[in-house]
Amino acid sequence: MTVTEGASLRVLGKDEELTTRLDAELTAFNQQATGAADEAELSVRVTDAGGELLAGLTGWSWGTCAGINMVWVREDRRGEGWGGRLLAAAEQEARRRGCTEISVASFSFQAPGFYRRHGYLDTGRREGIPGGHVDHQFWKSLVTDPAAAVRLVALVELPDGTVDTGQRYEDTVLARLPRHAGRLERRLRTGDGRSEVHVIRFDTRAGYEAFLADPERAALRAALGDAAPETRVLEVHEV
Repeated sequence: MTVTEGASLRVLGKDEELTTRLDAELTAFNQQATGAADEAELSVRVTDAGGELLAGLTGWSWGTCAGINMVWVREDRRGEGWGGRLLAAAEQEARRRGCTEISVASFSFQAPGFYRRHGYLDTGRREGIPGGHVDHQFWKSLVTDPAAAVRLVALVELPDGTVDTGQRYEDTVLARLPRHAGRLERRLRTGDGRSEVHVIRFDTRAGYEAFLADPERAALRAALGDAAPETRVLEVHEV
């Protein structure tokens, strides 16, 4: 235990009281920051003819977002499609609650391929899981067809002497993505600030085309003239 200025710091194992208190404090903070106070648990249970647990899913909903925490199917009943039924039931309930998107994480030794087959899109990965495995993060729209999504990588070069102006332009343009059902997944920048890489996803190609044709975006770019960034766009998919 460390004591400093009348306060003590202790490192413990499981602490139910601390968990309950932090959950309450952070829930209150999150609700105040977002205005969404409808956080709720979500679960799907499947039992066999004898009443034993066959499969289950646990998750949550909050505002327009839903998430999956755990999915499990009993070993002797795997391969019968129960995992897909669990997802479909959870997604249907999430829609009923007003959610427009759902997310989940899966270790590489679990079921990342399963989620991809059911329309979930990769949004990130974390290396360093024990055994050399990877933690994959996924996202799925509950209001548009996942197969219609368009994913892009934009390579942006800012001309000499216009780095600050170019960065402000990119700030403004990227902020317009949600208007066209687009979202910025990653934004990376070189140390000198002259180059950026953007990973962007649109729910539909129509949204992407609407973004390209956005008159305010076009006007901003035209106003920059020769100071406008040079951008190369690549359409990509997960492999």
